[in-house]
Amino acid sequence: MTEVEVFKSSPDLDNALVDTKNWGSEEWVHAQFAWLRANDPVRKLTPNGYEPFWCLTKYEDILQVESNKELFINEPRPILGPDYVTELLRHLSGRRHLVRSLVVMDAPDHMKYRTLTQGWFMRGNLRHLREKISGLANEYVDRMAELGGECDFVKDIAVWFPLRVIMSILGVPDEDIPLMMKLTQEMFGSSDPDIQRSFEITSLKDVIDDFDQYFEALTVRKRKEPTDDVASIIANGKIDGKQIPQHETNGYYIIIASAGHDTTSSSIAGGLLALIQNEVQMQKLRSSLDTHLPGAVNEMIRWVSPVRQFMRTATSDCVVGGKEIAEGESFVLWYPSANRDEDIFEDPLEFRIDREGSKHLAFGHGVHVCLGQHLARMEMEIFFAELLKRVKHIELAGPPRYSEAAFVGGLKSLPIKYTFN
Repeated sequence: MTEVEVFKSSPDLDNALVDTKNWGSEEWVHAQFAWLRANDPVRKLTPNGYEPFWCLTKYEDILQVESNKELFINEPRPILGPDYVTELLRHLSGRRHLVRSLVVMDAPDHMKYRTLTQGWFMRGNLRHLREKISGLANEYVDRMAELGGECDFVKDIAVWFPLRVIMSILGVPDEDIPLMMKLTQEMFGSSDPDIQRSFEITSLKDVIDDFDQYFEALTVRKRKEPTDDVASIIANGKIDGKQIPQHETNGYYIIIASAGHDTTSSSIAGGLLALIQNEVQMQKLRSSLDTHLPGAVNEMIRWVSPVRQFMRTATSDCVVGGKEIAEGESFVLWYPSANRDEDIFEDPLEFRIDREGSKHLAFGHGVHVCLGQHLARMEMEIFFAELLKRVKHIELAGPPRYSEAAFVGGLKSLPIKYTFN
């Protein structure tokens, strides 16, 4: 194996870390983070074309920021991106954010909007979905059988199963599911040449416009004939006694329709790859599914960390990780790094399905913790229970490939061979 080059000095490190091409290599990314955790865990970066920001790579520092919603807020930089892209899209759309969802909101709006659907995603309410999810898991393992013992697990299975689940919850009809898949991949993969709609920066706005057009029509239908689904709750919801503005309504739909399946599919695919590459862990899981499956799923999510970063901005002068931070300065919270922090996790570079006390930050922490975390865990447990009961052997049939994206990402290709019992 070729030794990975670690960038230690600026501007090389600064520019390399924001170059999405480098995110196609998990090995490269984790090598940079390991060096930063050990040598410069709170480091100010000034990459070309970006407003300077602090780079946080240690678990406790990220936890400190996530835990204080008054001192560290989402506005005005909720996600890391080049300045010219942000300004261009803002100019073209006439809006501060292309999508205004829970991801960009702070108090008091954040909790008001979150409360609208939070009950739907609580563990107790999700129990009635178990039969539906089990049926879909069975359907996609059947699909693997139909494919004759070989498939691209990402493209043929992992992206579709959680998409079907979240669309049924949202209330999107089956015939529109391929469109939702296409738009989600174009949005989160806007920097990946294999996924992006075009090489033009403005194509991202086109993707959001397509989302908006679809969800505006869905809103009309759900207000006219509400049904028992999340879309009807959003379409007919009120904030401070008033109907939700269309921009925020669309944003709510988009975050559920996209993040509600893309991150889960990345965790399913990355989790399967980890099992294939760790045969002892695979056999341990097979030997006692009921005992080990919840812990295995938790470890898969830590291992993959599909949401790679969010940003926060300090509302006053403060100290983080021993560094003095000025009011108005922003941080990038690197979740894949936090989830491999040697001070928190024993042997963090090992995949262990029976890891105890795995308090990873893949779902975030505090008021912005992922709304769909319980659903994601349920989907993964049900799917892997079905898969491992019916498929007796799985191996790689080609090299895995990762998306070139520094926001949300994971495997974009996982060729496998397998045999059924």
